[in-house]
Amino acid sequence: MSSQTIASAFKYAAMRAPDAMYCKTSTGSLTYGQAAGAIQSLADELRADVQGQVVALILPNSKAFLVAYFAILFAGGKPALINYGHPEATVAKLLRNLDAAIIISDKKQAASKTRVLSDGLLDDLSRTVDFDKLIDPTTPKDIAAIMFSGGTTGLPKQVPHTNAAIILTMERGEWGWNTGEGEIWLPVAPFTHIYGFLMGLTNPIINFGGTVIPERFQPDLIVDMLAAENVTIFGGGPPAIYQAVMASDKFADAKFPELRICPGGGAPFPLDVHKRWETATGLKIYEGYGMTEIAPISINTEAHGVKPGSAGKAVPDTLIEIVDLETGENVLSCGEAGEIRVSGPHMMTGYTENPEETAITLRNGFVYTGDIGTLSEEGFLTITDRKKNVIFVSGFNVFPREVEELLLSHPAISGACVVAQAHERSGEVPIAFVTLRTDANKENILAFCAEHLIAYKLPADVIILSEMPLTAAGKIDRNALQSGLSRND
Repeated sequence: MSSQTIASAFKYAAMRAPDAMYCKTSTGSLTYGQAAGAIQSLADELRADVQGQVVALILPNSKAFLVAYFAILFAGGKPALINYGHPEATVAKLLRNLDAAIIISDKKQAASKTRVLSDGLLDDLSRTVDFDKLIDPTTPKDIAAIMFSGGTTGLPKQVPHTNAAIILTMERGEWGWNTGEGEIWLPVAPFTHIYGFLMGLTNPIINFGGTVIPERFQPDLIVDMLAAENVTIFGGGPPAIYQAVMASDKFADAKFPELRICPGGGAPFPLDVHKRWETATGLKIYEGYGMTEIAPISINTEAHGVKPGSAGKAVPDTLIEIVDLETGENVLSCGEAGEIRVSGPHMMTGYTENPEETAITLRNGFVYTGDIGTLSEEGFLTITDRKKNVIFVSGFNVFPREVEELLLSHPAISGACVVAQAHERSGEVPIAFVTLRTDANKENILAFCAEHLIAYKLPADVIILSEMPLTAAGKIDRNALQSGLSRND
């Protein structure tokens, strides 16, 4: 890319294609020129208060989010992207740690000065853009986004990314997807999540593409939008999203004539999901791998190789190694399972004011991912499991994904998640949660597992749900399932 900052990349796209559709929701659309005018208005309003300061952005996926994000950059501020779905108590804690000059949200926030903004208020910012006066004050070294780690073990950690790092991230996504002019993107993940950020905010502007924004994740709505909006790139994300879309009553009869690229990530994809999606649409899911601290890490691509069930090959200038679980130092041979560690020019430099967690994650010039995987001789990375998700049964390691893969091969099962439950004698045992596409019972499922799994890997129980709980990023919420077990112990 010729651009060295996110703001300049947007300005270039808006100048090249001012009349092209930039973003669209059920309430209307904005061209690149219209969005640039609104961004200029808001940036002029904010500049005196936010230059060099953190600005908290707390909005759902919307036209307002996109306008506000770029307005913060053009005003010289540092956007901190807070998930709109966080509980109020979590938001309050994050805001205390941020010390934001201003909060941009669709409702007043008690913690600080709030600029209220929503799609319905964008008309107030409407003006014809003056590109000569739309000046990008940022440099490649300036913070372009403060994101937050998953926070599965506590309060989410601040992950600051510079313009330079995000431009490198954009280039590596483009290496995988190879987009053309005027692509129509449909992202599902929140824009505050690294995957949604790439799919909805940064990469569409590379070739002045448009973004259609669902108001919420509802499978029937997604199917309708894929068909009606001539979507070419579906940023579905985790397998749970693809599974839910395929479970829609509308999916079997739907046609997506323009759809051509279907990236996936956020969790390992069962082979069954790959097969069903390709059978139904004729398209592959290009599974990839990344995390807030460094993304993307690897991608399946037609140009560089596709291996269903793997997370693809390393993106340019990125080193992936598999190391032993005990010391994290010994590099393992091809095919051996261990912790994945990664280095690349687009990796984070550390968590803000959190040296302890930084020291755990950043070691020896690598990001230690906490994920377990293998590398093939051809360079394909396969994610086996999360290190912290390994279930220890009587001294044996049980990787939930192995059991989940088997469960998903059962013709009646549409979704599966395996978590640990404390056990007096065994230490832990696996518990399987499943959703069904046709009738089945616990006994039948357990008998099916017994035909294929060694005894210590067998689920101690199978719990049938009407639907899986999902995180804001669209992943199956293991913590919620685990918590439910704990309450019932």
